[in-house]
Amino acid sequence: MEQDDDDLPPVLIDTKIEVDDMPDGDEEVESAPKVPLTIVTGYLGAGKTTLLNYILTAEHGKKIAVIMNALDIEKSLTINRNGEAVEEWLDVGNGCICCSVKDTGVNAIESLMAKKGKFDYILLETTGLADPGNIAPLFWMDDGLGSTIFLDGVVTLVDAKNILRSLDEPEGSDPTSEHNHADEHGPLMTTAHVQISHADVIVINKADLVNDDELARVRERIQSINGLAKIHVTTQSTVPQLEGVLLDLHAYETAEAVERAVNQTYHSHLDPSISTHAIDLGVLKPSQVGKVDEWLRSVLWESQLPNPNGGAKLGGRNDPKSFEIHRTKGRLVLSDGSVKVVQGVRELFEIFAAPASSPAEEAAADGQATDTAAPESSKLILIGRRLGDFDFEGSIRASLK
Repeated sequence: MEQDDDDLPPVLIDTKIEVDDMPDGDEEVESAPKVPLTIVTGYLGAGKTTLLNYILTAEHGKKIAVIMNALDIEKSLTINRNGEAVEEWLDVGNGCICCSVKDTGVNAIESLMAKKGKFDYILLETTGLADPGNIAPLFWMDDGLGSTIFLDGVVTLVDAKNILRSLDEPEGSDPTSEHNHADEHGPLMTTAHVQISHADVIVINKADLVNDDELARVRERIQSINGLAKIHVTTQSTVPQLEGVLLDLHAYETAEAVERAVNQTYHSHLDPSISTHAIDLGVLKPSQVGKVDEWLRSVLWESQLPNPNGGAKLGGRNDPKSFEIHRTKGRLVLSDGSVKVVQGVRELFEIFAAPASSPAEEAAADGQATDTAAPESSKLILIGRRLGDFDFEGSIRASLK
C-alpha cells in the first residue's frame, strides 16, 4: 500500500561533530539546565507536520528545535539558503529550527545542539508507524548519566474522522508489524492502539469533520484505552495554548495524571485490545514500598504475575497469551504522611518521593510525626494488553502481606 510522504523514514544525514567543535568548559555544560524533549507521534494523516509547522511559527518566545522528516521540511517549509534547500536544518527566523538527524538517539541530538547552540525545547516527530514505547526510554534516563536533555512527555495526535476505523482495522499500516494483527492470542492491536496507550497528552484533531455524537464516541474510546492522558480537541492542528498542552508537560516528574484519574470511570469493555486498569491499595506502610518495587520488577521486567494463591508465577515473556504493560503510574500514600510516585514506560520504571505539598508530607520529609487526618488512598494504574485476563489486584495485595 502506498504511504504518504508524511510517514516515510527520515533521510539519513550525518550529524557527527569533531572534538574541537564541542563547547569549552565541562563544568559549565554539566551545570546548565537540561533541555526538555517531547515526542510527537500520531497515526497516518493525523496532522503532525501541520502541528509542528504551527508551533514553529507561533509567538511563544522559545528557541525550539523540531526534529522531523526531511521530506516534510522540503514539502512544508519553503525556506531556502542561497536558493537551495538546506540539507541538515532550516532556520525558521524566530530562533527556531527544523531539522533531520541520522537517528533519534541522544548522542545525535546532543551533537546537533553542540552545532547550533542550546534550545529551550526539542520536539521529536516520529513517523506514523512508529512505536513511541521504543523511543521514550532513549531519553528517560537517570540524572547520573549526564545527558543535557530529558523526556518531558509523549503527545499523540489522532484524526477524529478516521481514528475509530484505524483502531478496528490495520488499514494503511505495515502488515508485517507486530502490532497489526489478530490471531489466537487475542484481538487486533494496531499501531494506533500503541500510540494512544503511551501518550501523556492526546490531541483529537480534525474535530470539525465529525458531529458531537461522533466526537463523544471518539473521546470515550480513547479514554477506555488510556485513562491517564489529558485530551485536547482541535481543528487544523491549532492548539491556542502551548504551555502545559504540548510544552512543559513534566509528565515523568509528578503523579498529577494519577491524581486526576483516581475518580474516573473506565469503560475498558469498549476496546478489547488495550485497557486502563486501576488498583486501589489503601494506605501503605513505608516498609511495603520495597514490596511494590519487587512486584513491579516481576510484572514489568518478566511479564510475570506473582500468583496470589501461591505457586508458580503467571504469564511470562515467552508466553504468547501473557499480558503487556505499556505504561505504569502510581501514587503511594504512606502511613507516615509521605507520598511516593511510580512512573513507568514498558519495562523501565522508577519510584521516587513526591514533592511535599502538605504539612504532613513536609513533616514526614523532615522525619517529624504529626497528628493529622487520615491520608488518602494509594493508587496504581496500568495501561496494557490482556489485563482483564489476570488478577493484578489480588496478586499485588498478596505480595504486600
